[in-house]
Parts: sequence; structure tokens; C-alpha cells
Amino acid sequence: MSSGPKIGEKKKFNVPHVFIILFGIIVLCTILTWIIPAGAFDYVENADGRSVAVAGTWHSVEATPVGPFRMFELIYEGMLDAADIAFLVFITFAGVSFVTKSGAFDGAVAVLLKVFKGKSSLITIPIFMFLVGIASSTIGMFEEWLPFIPIFAAVYTGMGYDALVGLAVIAFGAGIGYAGAMMNPFTVGVAQGIAEVTYMSGMGFRFICHMAMLIVASAFIMRYASKVKDDPKKSYLYGTKLQDMVTSENAANIEEMRFGTQQKLVILTLVATIGIVIFGTIKYGWYFSQICAVFLIMAIVVAIIMRWNLNKIGEMLAEGFKDACTAALMVGIARGVKLVLTEGGIIDTVVNGLTVPLSHMPLAISAVFMLFIQTLLNFFIPSGSGQAAVSMPIMAPVADLIGLNREIAILAYQFGDGLSNIIWPTAYAAVVSGLAGVPLDKWWKLAFKLFGLLICVQIVLIFIGVAINFGG
Repeated sequence: MSSGPKIGEKKKFNVPHVFIILFGIIVLCTILTWIIPAGAFDYVENADGRSVAVAGTWHSVEATPVGPFRMFELIYEGMLDAADIAFLVFITFAGVSFVTKSGAFDGAVAVLLKVFKGKSSLITIPIFMFLVGIASSTIGMFEEWLPFIPIFAAVYTGMGYDALVGLAVIAFGAGIGYAGAMMNPFTVGVAQGIAEVTYMSGMGFRFICHMAMLIVASAFIMRYASKVKDDPKKSYLYGTKLQDMVTSENAANIEEMRFGTQQKLVILTLVATIGIVIFGTIKYGWYFSQICAVFLIMAIVVAIIMRWNLNKIGEMLAEGFKDACTAALMVGIARGVKLVLTEGGIIDTVVNGLTVPLSHMPLAISAVFMLFIQTLLNFFIPSGSGQAAVSMPIMAPVADLIGLNREIAILAYQFGDGLSNIIWPTAYAAVVSGLAGVPLDKWWKLAFKLFGLLICVQIVLIFIGVAINFGG
């Protein structure tokens, strides 16, 4: 006999799956097509050949509300409409998975950890944050870094600091890498594709943003680590039982990570791939098809280096596609949001509604307002690809209408998505703290302080971007 729920027992709230959230947004938008007045802007073709709305030309048009059955049709049509971006995610993700599964990054990190093993040098903090961040910035590594969290927590505890230091190095390293990504195909690639901006354009300024955030974050973590080293009572984990759960057992896994000739060649292959993509994009205007081709060739070269047989290659491709499935499908489902708003004739009305208050603000303040919107949106859609697919169809035209370059709107999206992934409970906050063996509230105590500081850095960077007309 079931005992049933106990009286007074609280049910645990579970965050809905991202597919459910996106479907809920589509349903809400469908309902809004029956409520919000339909309207449209006049459009002209700009110097880049892109159709842009003309400010001040919004006018009412005949209402075309979306019916329930048509809503489901538009979900399917959205997947077709976003096929180019979705397959970019599929192919690049699968290609990158060959590199990560070769153990090349694991081995490289292991070598560095062995070099500094037993040493108390604070210089390891910026070194590892840079390494983690560059991989996140270029090939979109994030989940792949999660297994390193318990290892780094153990290593930094053994070096006389605490587990929070090791956790912060990996979590903020990856978060900053995403926030200042130069060519991350899953965030920058998707956003630039939707905004019809040249892929990888603005890479230099994004790198500067990455370095600025890295310097501030490294200094903050080093300062905290130094305090803990001098006085263990200054540790946010002092007095907690979970502090003792991080043992040398995790650190022992370092010995199992190999960095031989094969792994070194894989790293060289990856560097060459990034260089080729950058050269081809800048010199020849490569786009998704050429970039996907390069990533597929990279995967084959890595497989040859690792001496994997044909069946192994096929299995890894299938596994890579499977792992990318959720992110790719989110792009397609989210495109259904745009199609519902467009067919219902209210997307321009929504854009106009956002434009009116923003047009009365200085451009830099408007851009900062976009940053806050994107940061909050990531609470509900904790996926870079999904968030870009939902927000950029609206934010790109809003930027046009208020005289803001689309690159800055994309930068605001990047900033809002990257860092908040490691502090929002709907994203990875509980995951990363759990892997490090520390209470979530202790992680938040450190993370929110640094998060607030980095938000200020992002605001300054946005101001600079507006001042120099970044992307113009």
C-alpha cells in the first residue's frame, strides 16, 4: 500500500524541459496574434543588401491571427526554415566531439596540472581560465569541461586553497569564453546567421572583451584564493562538512590522462582548422556550407590520427549528432516563434513596442537594456542556440530602428547568455556546484559577487562598442 504524500510535505519544483518552455512560448505568441494589433513597417534594402525596417513607418494592417492547427504547422515549417543553422550545429558539434573524445584537451590539462602539482603559484588560475575560455570561445566547449570540475576542486584544495577556487576556474573560464566568444558556432554562429551578419565578423573586438573579463575574473579569484591560503577561515566553505568531501581521489584521475603524440597532433589539427576557417571566412567569404565541410574534414583527420576504424568513425558521428540533437532542434522549434509572430502580423508591432521606449534612451543605455533582457531570458531558455533563435529575430530589427549596429545587439546576447549559465538555477548552477562537492548557496556567495563585477565590465565594453560603432 502506498503511503502517499505526507501532510505538509512540499513538492519539489522541477524546471520544465526547454522544449516545453519553447512550445509554451509558441502557444502564448499564437494567443497574442488574436490580441495584439497587427502592424508593419516599410522596408528598404540597405548597402549590405539586407532588408531593414524604416523607423517611424509602422502602420496598422489587416489582422491575420494564427489558428491552433496552423500553429502546429508553423512548428514544422520553422524547423525547415532554420535547417541551415540547425545543420551547422549538428555538423560542427559532431566534428568537435572527435577532438574532445580523442582526449587531447584532457591530456593537455593533465600536463599543466602535473607541472604545477604541489606548487602554490596563483599563476595557474589565469592560465587555466585562458585555456578553458579559448576552447569555449572557438569551438564551443562547455559540457566537456564539467568532468574537470571535481579534479580541479581536489587539486586546488590540495594546493592550500579550497574547492570553490577550482570550481570558479572551470565555470567562469567556460562562461567567459562563451560571453566573449570569437567564433563559437553554437552561439555567435547561430546569432549572426539569424541577424544576417557576416559570420565571425567583429572577432577582434570580441577577443578584447574576452580578455577584459578574463583579467577581472582572474584577479578576483586570485584575491579570494590568496585570502584562503593565508587564513582558511576566510574560505566560504569553512566549517562545512562538504568541504572535506573533495579528496585526492579525484586528483588521482590526472595520472590516467594521456598526452602523447596522437593527442598533440589532434591539438595541432584543431588549431589548423580554426586558422583555415578564419582565413576562408575573411578572405573568401565562407559561410555555413564551407565551414561545415572544414569541420567534417577535421573529424576525419582526427580519426586517422587516432587510428579509429570506419565503424568507430560512424559510431562517433552518430553519437555526436545525437548529442547535438537537442540544441539543433531548439533552433528549429524556436524559429516557429518567429513564424507565428510574422504570420500573425504582430512581429513588427512587438518590435515597434520595444523600439519606442529604447528610442528615447542614449544608444549605449539601449544596448545595456538589451543585455539585461538577454540575461533574464537565459533564466527561462538556458541554451545559447535556443535563446539566439528566440531573441535575435526581434533584437536585430530593434537595433536597426534605434540606430544601433546589429553586432552590438549580438554582443549583448552573448554577454547575457554566457555568464548567467553558471549562476541561474535553471542552467548549470546546481550541476557545477554538485560536481565540486560544495553547497549551492556557497557557490552563489562567490559567483554572484564576481558575476556582478563582470556585468559592470560588460556594461563598460558595450559603451565602448557603441562609442567606436563596433561592427559599423
